[in-house]
Formats: sequence, structure tokens, C-alpha cells
Amino acid sequence: MLQAILDMIYPVRCPVCDDIVIPKGRKICDHCEDKLQIISEPRCKKCSKPIEQEQREYCSDCERKRYHFEYGYSLWIYDTVMKKSVSDFKYCHKKEYANYYVEKIVNHFKDEIIKMNPDALIPVPIHRSKYRDREYNQAEILAYGIGKKLNIPVVTDLLIRNKKTLPQKQLSDKERLKNLQEAFMVNAAAESNNSKKLSRILLIDDIYTTGSTIEACTRALIRHGIEHVYFITLCIGKGF
Repeated sequence: MLQAILDMIYPVRCPVCDDIVIPKGRKICDHCEDKLQIISEPRCKKCSKPIEQEQREYCSDCERKRYHFEYGYSLWIYDTVMKKSVSDFKYCHKKEYANYYVEKIVNHFKDEIIKMNPDALIPVPIHRSKYRDREYNQAEILAYGIGKKLNIPVVTDLLIRNKKTLPQKQLSDKERLKNLQEAFMVNAAAESNNSKKLSRILLIDDIYTTGSTIEACTRALIRHGIEHVYFITLCIGKGF
């Protein structure tokens, strides 16, 4: 009864068109789901970006750079459809879109996440000024959703963003990483509160573009003794 009342007051809205989803029980319109580009093989074994040549293991970006994270997965191509969906999720308080995102992430990557065997999920943090403006961190919402479904603890205060950086979209590839240097740090006090020593971390974020943010987080964690860092994001850019 309670669920029926909630459905009437807060009907499920499509994360693509934002219309009420019909029939009940669905989290996205059928015709809207068809618009989303799920990444399939062949994909880069490091960053998950799709690659055209089946015989290649890595994309050109991962071939020429030395990333310190182990590897990760992204579910969708960051095209115009997902740009609009993720933007509404981040900036327009469409937090309910996470229900669909999390369901798809778990359906596609449950086995891969279990293989990673993370001690904890860590959402990529945002600066406190952005948190004040948005009132939430979209990566935290995703992490809690995934953690609940897979029974993996979520640690939100281990990694903090202590530097307000320029918007990444305005910068070149090299400028992005430089912009993020020293932007992230590990909160040692938070680590001491964990009963289990953390050595395997799965970072959660919404978008992977050049990998600069994931790499900056990874370097901060490794400097603090974390041995293995993986990542999961909703989307990845098709080309850098």
C-alpha cells in the first residue's frame, strides 16, 4: 500500500526524457533505453573505452600514458543523450535517476566487481563549495546504491577534495592532470575509524573523460598505502 501511494505521489520518471515511465515497474521508457549506447567488446582493457581493432588490447590513450589504477569499466558512451541525462542527475536534483543507473551497473558488472574484491567503494569527492551548491555528490548516490545491492561498504570520508580546481572541460589533456595535482588527499583520521585495513578500493564516478580525475584519486590513495585501485563510471568519452 505504501509503495502504491508513493508511486502515485512520486511516479518514476525516465532518466532520458523525464516523462512518467509506463508501464509501472520499469525505470526507463523502452524507446529511450534504445537510444543509449552500451559499450561492448572490443573495449580497452585499462579504461573500458571502445576500440575498433579487435586485436588491440588498449586504446591509443592508455598505450601512451602510464595510469596507476588497475583497470575499470564504464557502461555507456558519453553521447548527447547521456550528457543530458547525467547533467540533470548532477545539477537538477534528478537523484532518482540513480535507481536506473545502479540497476544497470550491477546487472552488467556484478561479476567484474566481485572479481575486483574491493574492501570498500569510494565515491570521487567534490569540493565542499560544490557540495553546498548542489546539496549532494552524485558519485555518493551511485556508490551507496551499488554498495547496498552487492553488500560492499561505502567510505565517503577517506578521500577528500581539498582544492577547488578549474572546470576540467575547459582544459587540455595535460592541463587536466596538472589542474588536479594535490587536489585530493587521504583523511588519515577516517581510515583509523575503519575496523578493516583497506588495500583494494573501487572508485565510483559518473564520467570518465581523459582519466585525469581517476588517476589523481589513485595517486593520492597509493601514496597512502592502498595497493589496488579500480573504477566504475556511468559513461566514458568515445575519443580523447
